[in-house]
Amino acid sequence: MGRVTEHLPWDERARDEPGAPPDPRGAGAFVADWNPRGPRVSRDARAAYDELRERCPVARGADGAWTLFTHADVVRAARDHDTFSNAVSRHLQVPNGLDGATHTTFRAVVDRYFTPDRIRALAPEVTRVAVDLVSQTPVPGAVDAVALGARFAVRAQSAWLGWPAELEDDLLRWVADNRAAARSRDRARTAEVARRFDAIIRGLTDARRLAGAAAPADVTTELVRETVDGRALTDAEIVSILRNWTGGDLGSMALCAGVVLTYLADHPDLQARVRAGVPDGDLDAVLDEVLRLDDPFVSNRRVALEPVTVRDRRIAPGDTVVLSWTAANRDPAVFGDPDELDPLGHAADNLVWGTGKHVCPGRPLATLELRALVRAVLGATTAVEPDPQRPRVRSLAPFGGYRVAPLLLR
Repeated sequence: MGRVTEHLPWDERARDEPGAPPDPRGAGAFVADWNPRGPRVSRDARAAYDELRERCPVARGADGAWTLFTHADVVRAARDHDTFSNAVSRHLQVPNGLDGATHTTFRAVVDRYFTPDRIRALAPEVTRVAVDLVSQTPVPGAVDAVALGARFAVRAQSAWLGWPAELEDDLLRWVADNRAAARSRDRARTAEVARRFDAIIRGLTDARRLAGAAAPADVTTELVRETVDGRALTDAEIVSILRNWTGGDLGSMALCAGVVLTYLADHPDLQARVRAGVPDGDLDAVLDEVLRLDDPFVSNRRVALEPVTVRDRRIAPGDTVVLSWTAANRDPAVFGDPDELDPLGHAADNLVWGTGKHVCPGRPLATLELRALVRAVLGATTAVEPDPQRPRVRSLAPFGGYRVAPLLLR
């Protein structure tokens, strides 16, 4: 569809721009502005996005998808639910792959599981899981913060949902396989990984239906018995919700742990302040701000429902529009020096968890989990330091943060 050459300047415009010469390949052909998986992005994605935000803030890739890089454009699109649809997948995604009244209805169901009262009630169990895991980690010793985060995510989510501990290794393998499949962009491979995860979920939900009144009193059983608009949820809806809660969170928590613990290791003054004891709300603000600096949640997709012009680019109905959270969260027009840590000053504009009515519903749980892990690690150590003997490895698109984050625990 498009031609991508790394030597092209980032801001070369597509041939369907006003006044551009006709493309000899025929109507609808265009020259891509950038390669989302090219060498520049692979070398340093944040630097590449920073450059694109300044030179080509609305850029078209070789697949025809448009990427928005500025904070203003990303926020505008994320909140314009009439122009940009969230129904981007061939598969059911409840609730954030839904639009309009349907999204509102299912979002109300999902939000009941993340109320302040429920999160407070869950906090002691999540804390216990974090402390137990860290107590099994050699101190002093070396650790990969991403691997630690992945195992913690599996245990915390299993405790929340009532899933058996025997699933831990299967789920950890699935996290690694899912990440590799997503990176490969091989649809057959990603479909096989998705089927494996759906089979795990269906085994758990089927067992609870068969148990009837004897089913364990846990979140998974509660969801199996959930209703919407006076009817029971379908199997597909239940699987989609659980896939969103677990499949999305397991890998995301691993990436968040890698970013946050590495940042604390690199900034001993901040680490010392957190060790000295800060209220939960203040620590949560620090965690959000560290994730803004190095956003693990790179982007989300939308589909244009009608013609729209963003800056000087004409986006047609049916075009995919990518919201670059990473670039938006580092926009100097909003944050000044994007690498300056200012938890309170930047909180209102931080897009780590999204914005608009499709903001991440699981944010309260994710924040609780990350806070518990950080406190457990700091509580079991006198220092967390970079590991000079083992290099860090950055994640590659479509992921942010680190793939490997070696640290020393003192």
